[in-house]
Amino acid sequence: MKKKVLITGVAGFIGSHVANRFLMEGYKVIGVDDLSGGNIENIPKDVEFIQQDLAQESILDFIPNDCNIVLHLAGQSSGEISFDNPIVDLQKNVVSTLNLIRYALRNKVERMVYASSMSVYGEVDDKPVNEDSLCKPLSCYGLSKYTSEMYLNIYKKSIPSVSMRMFNVYGPGQDMNNLRQGMVSIFLSQALFNNQIEIKGSLERFRDFIYIDDVVECWFRAATLNKAIGKSINIGTGVKTTVDELIQHIREYMPDIEYYTNGNTPGDQTGVFADTENLKLYLGIEKFTSLNSGLSKFMDWTQSLKL
Repeated sequence: MKKKVLITGVAGFIGSHVANRFLMEGYKVIGVDDLSGGNIENIPKDVEFIQQDLAQESILDFIPNDCNIVLHLAGQSSGEISFDNPIVDLQKNVVSTLNLIRYALRNKVERMVYASSMSVYGEVDDKPVNEDSLCKPLSCYGLSKYTSEMYLNIYKKSIPSVSMRMFNVYGPGQDMNNLRQGMVSIFLSQALFNNQIEIKGSLERFRDFIYIDDVVECWFRAATLNKAIGKSINIGTGVKTTVDELIQHIREYMPDIEYYTNGNTPGDQTGVFADTENLKLYLGIEKFTSLNSGLSKFMDWTQSLKL
């Protein structure tokens, strides 16, 4: 019998890539998405798709009761957007998690893997941040992600879980129309379609950019390796890259692109990059796609969007 994995946010950038990996590994994939942010065209054809809102209490009536693993990637994923309506952010990120906790308890799932975020840390020092650092979120989004982690921690004796604190994920398939989420895709989209890049905030801000294929590998291992259970794990490369360095990388491919700074983003972190010791220890991952290589692959994919 094939194991069944429930993947929420299956129509999204990361969720659809993760679904493809589990299908290739021989799993039966049940996907849930309300399509408020994802695209139905992203969903792999062999996924059994359920279009429902995970924040609704009735969601448990729609999900098969025999899923072995829950991969929770659905939610509102922008710090900036979270300020537009914090209640919606709470529903999409916290209430959805609580409903899946209800599902996991009712059906005794083997494991639940949760898509958390670097945003849980807030303002940190200019050094790799580890998972034991005090979390002081600056945005409603960061707070909702951390709150969901704490709910999972409360239920840790009944629900084996892993919290994946994802840093700046990028790569082919990212939503190039969303200019409020995903620094690399925002910059590339503006460069491709406007021939200039607007940067909200200082060029000296810094991030940790991780390529989608590396993220998918992390998710597969978090769902299948026993030593990951009960852990919060940074999903980043450990490489510090300033916004200015990212812009210069992009200009290597499009040297005529102009850029300028304008204002800032509410709840934005000055800078954050990952301590990757837990990633090495619990998931066995030490090598990552370089930013140059990842951007090259991303750029190759974006060329089809201009045709």
